[in-house]
Amino acid sequence: MSTMNKENQALISDLIIITMADGKIDEAEYDFIHRIAEKMNVSSKEVDELFHYPIPSQTIPTEMGRITHFYKLVLIMNIDDETHQNEVTAIKQFGLKMGIRQGVIDQMILKFAEDGQKTIPSEYILKIFKTYYN
Repeated sequence: MSTMNKENQALISDLIIITMADGKIDEAEYDFIHRIAEKMNVSSKEVDELFHYPIPSQTIPTEMGRITHFYKLVLIMNIDDETHQNEVTAIKQFGLKMGIRQGVIDQMILKFAEDGQKTIPSEYILKIFKTYYN
């Protein structure tokens, strides 16, 4: 297995861990993970294996990579229109482990919670990060 595929599988595993934090996975979450995996050249079979045997998180070397991955984690937490405390706790742990400041984590979670938003415009995400990193 190539290093890139191993890294992509680890990123998919992170998404799976967030979806499982509330003790269940619904069809929207499952489909979202498979769509992301397809774009990352991770096969459906590999994704299904990751549900049973997730790969540990790996360090994401670039800031943009961490921002993008964190956004996907928050997005999948909200995809089923339910946000459980276990998911919020898991998101915060992932964010801190990736070196994302607590204020950014809180702002992203808050923004998604506002008006039941499903996405956040990329300009707004960058604005949040710039506020806390400059």
